[in-house]
Amino acid sequence: MLLYVDEISVRLVYTLDFIFREHGLEYQLTNDKLFFSSYEGIKLAYSEFEFENASALIPAGLLFEEYFRVNVRIEKGSWNGTECLRIDAIDDPLAAIFYVLSRYEEYHPRFLDDHGRFTASESVQRKFGWLHLQIVERWIEAFFMIYAPGYSERLIADRQLIPIPSFDIDNTYAYKWKEGWRSWLSTAKDLLYNNKNRLKERGVVQNGEQNDPFDSFDEIRSVQQNFPETRIFWHLGDFGKYDANISWQDPRHQAFIREFAQFGSVGLHPSYASNYSDDKLLNEVNRIQMITGKVGKESRQHFLKLNLPKTYLRMIEQGFERDFTMGYADDYGFRAGTAHEHCFFDLLTNKVYPEYRVVPFCYMEGTLLEYKGLTIDESCQAVDKLVEEVKRYGGVFCFIWHNETLAEAGKWKGWKKVFDFTLERLK
Repeated sequence: MLLYVDEISVRLVYTLDFIFREHGLEYQLTNDKLFFSSYEGIKLAYSEFEFENASALIPAGLLFEEYFRVNVRIEKGSWNGTECLRIDAIDDPLAAIFYVLSRYEEYHPRFLDDHGRFTASESVQRKFGWLHLQIVERWIEAFFMIYAPGYSERLIADRQLIPIPSFDIDNTYAYKWKEGWRSWLSTAKDLLYNNKNRLKERGVVQNGEQNDPFDSFDEIRSVQQNFPETRIFWHLGDFGKYDANISWQDPRHQAFIREFAQFGSVGLHPSYASNYSDDKLLNEVNRIQMITGKVGKESRQHFLKLNLPKTYLRMIEQGFERDFTMGYADDYGFRAGTAHEHCFFDLLTNKVYPEYRVVPFCYMEGTLLEYKGLTIDESCQAVDKLVEEVKRYGGVFCFIWHNETLAEAGKWKGWKKVFDFTLERLK
């Protein structure tokens, strides 16, 4: 397919590379009117210039700008019967794809939550009822159906779902290996609040008479063996208000992490505190490399603390190549409008980072219970719809659980049913 534009821009190439090449298709781009006019294959003029023998799509200006603009006018529009973003009063699916995929709205957020996060409730997809849909993939399908039906057939035929179960290990154990001052403080707290059940549970676990309530690692090993794309992200930060894992210096802890790294992917789960400190981040990067014996390439931010473009640029500087943070804590669905991996685009420098891949996730278990307040059965229904969406439009089905929730600790009693249901739907 040949596309004509008045000007070839970085944003346009990024968008077309995702639409075509990330989906196994090819395209050509030209600003030569004579070459375009004489071309006899499938072609489209993405321009206000009118050609006698070619379809045309009037562009919004967004893909030809080189700077971030705060006052982009965004409305809900319709393009050839498909709901689409109207950008600066123009219904343009290509500009709409770029706007959502690049996370344009997150570069100048009106509101951040208590943890400094851009929330689903502020997103344009939630506002227009698209968050639970792969809206970018739907725009791509509509684009090909109008301008290149043969491409549309290939697009549909080549779609596949790639399961990626993933686990964030924020707190390896509730009691086990927690010794010294941390054990004393926890015991004192339980005595203060007369929490007899925790006092008893701590005692029998530390005496080796009962499994730790956060111990679901046999189950995680089984998933790792049956789903080769499984990812585990380990918290190795220093102790703090939102960072409470067992000490990374404990040789038992290190040996345990190495065991998982031998048989699958173990990435870094940068601590809450490292989000504000380059020194802390560097320390944690060095720790994961020292423990696993492998150079860190993949990460997911603790508390899903994603601040664009800063978070990605910091991880790129540390040599990382893939990030798994693209999703929300307060709602499930498709933050970037797609379940397909894609390159990071920095709007502030108007630069593509082809070496840095963004891997979206569809849901986190804490979102279902703690933010949405869903029941176990309602959660299974939500997961089922997400699976169907990824089956239909392709991409990775990455989802997040924690070892303590999988072990059904506390309020998570019975919730393994949702995890098992997810795996069964993905088989």
